[in-house]
Amino acid sequence: MTDAIRTQRSGLRPNDFGSDPLQTWIGRVDALETPLPGPWARWDCRNHRLATLGLSADGFLDSVAAMRERHGASRIGLVLGTTTSSIGATEEAYRALDADGRFPVHLQNRDLHTPHSLGRYVQRVLGLCGPCVTVTTACSSSAKAFALAQRWLQLGIVDAAVVGGIDTLCASVLYGFHALQLLSAQPCQPFDADRAGINLGEAAGFVLLERGSGRLQLIGFGESSDAHHMSAPHPTGLGAELALDQALVRAGLTSEAVDYINLHGTATQKNDEVEAAMVARRFGAHTHASSTKGYTGHTLGAAGVMGAVLSLLAIETGVMPGTLNSNRLDSACGPQIRLDTRQGDVRVAITHSFGFGGTNCVLVFGKGLAQ
Repeated sequence: MTDAIRTQRSGLRPNDFGSDPLQTWIGRVDALETPLPGPWARWDCRNHRLATLGLSADGFLDSVAAMRERHGASRIGLVLGTTTSSIGATEEAYRALDADGRFPVHLQNRDLHTPHSLGRYVQRVLGLCGPCVTVTTACSSSAKAFALAQRWLQLGIVDAAVVGGIDTLCASVLYGFHALQLLSAQPCQPFDADRAGINLGEAAGFVLLERGSGRLQLIGFGESSDAHHMSAPHPTGLGAELALDQALVRAGLTSEAVDYINLHGTATQKNDEVEAAMVARRFGAHTHASSTKGYTGHTLGAAGVMGAVLSLLAIETGVMPGTLNSNRLDSACGPQIRLDTRQGDVRVAITHSFGFGGTNCVLVFGKGLAQ
């Protein structure tokens, strides 16, 4: 991922999802066509295949096993964010109803047709038996998962937590955003004056949280639910700014301390306009801000964890992404929003996640004492 950011290489491609693809671009993950094997076959769906792929990366399963040995399976929480979970399997079942209107036998599985199917599946794969919650708050889902896990740690409910976000492409999402006239027929251009809408993507990401100091730390979070409109942001960014204020207060910082912001930046007209105005009035010109949706597309319930991972990578490597595909910034943008990737010293990074219905979350990450 860092190499793609450095070279400003996008993962978007023309839409080839479904039997009659809509004219748009997508961030599609390859290698998701093989069903889950053996004992996991009853859990098979695209979302769980992607979760398995994410869990298998970067030695994550070994890290969870070590944490399980250290704390015990019952003392590790699991909080996952998603918007659609296994709905792709439910869509498949409805497309294949038998003459009596019943699901085909292999999809008659009540554990699969529920939003919490994802949490149940990942908990079993990881061998955990502590608290397990699936968060579904639109595009802020996996950011809010961090906030919930942090509260569990602070209250002593768990000693560690696995936090993640997984969402895959499915017809409900693609046609839903198409009905809202939010899809772009070209690669998305966040904050560009000529932006024309979003590209959808799919992603899986996981992070381990434990109490104590470390070289990378979650030092603040803020949440709000402004409920201004079903799909449009508050015109002044009220809810987003409340979440930002909470996050900075919890971190004990002012906005001047922030080096990098991973913006929500979906490339829709209103979201980008409102977010750009908030950033311009709240942050100094030294802060590097960007949307990474031009690399991955908008990954919905996984967008929060993607923003978190990119913020942590910025702290770890000093690589601050640019805003890919965009050429001419909207007049609402201040000097903070950058088009080009830059290298620098990043000690504090934040990520914005703003979902439909005004479900907002801001996370603050910092470079720990170990560095």
